[in-house]
Amino acid sequence: MKKVQQGFTLIELMIVVAIIGILAAVAIPAYSDYTTKAKLSKVVSAIDPIKLAVVSYNNESSIATLGANAWTSLGLGVGPTPTTEVTGYAVAAATGEITATLGAISTAIPAGSTVKFLPGFGTSAVTWSTTCSPTGAAQPTMAKIFGCP
Repeated sequence: MKKVQQGFTLIELMIVVAIIGILAAVAIPAYSDYTTKAKLSKVVSAIDPIKLAVVSYNNESSIATLGANAWTSLGLGVGPTPTTEVTGYAVAAATGEITATLGAISTAIPAGSTVKFLPGFGTSAVTWSTTCSPTGAAQPTMAKIFGCP
């Protein structure tokens, strides 16, 4: 008499587990990169109003006259509220350079990392140069988002 198959063989189950393992090995790092880029894009969104205020102030007077209390001069009151992505902000009075201190974004970008945006005031446009710290493992990801050299 012929026996009816009662389930999966051990080899079939091992093949399924191996396929799931391969997919997980590819998907987990990709998801980690995705969440890191999403958090860094929040930093860009948080800095944009400050950049706009610096440019507006320079158009109305001169960034060299910004003074020590930059937040009041820029019309931002006491400054932006810190978030989990950006724990601190600073604006240099003489140059208008904006420094954002980051929270713990990922293992490659630890808490205390900084991104600096330096305005270049031309005759018809403002260009922003960016420097990031730390360098190393964080550099490629930060370069994609901020354009750090």
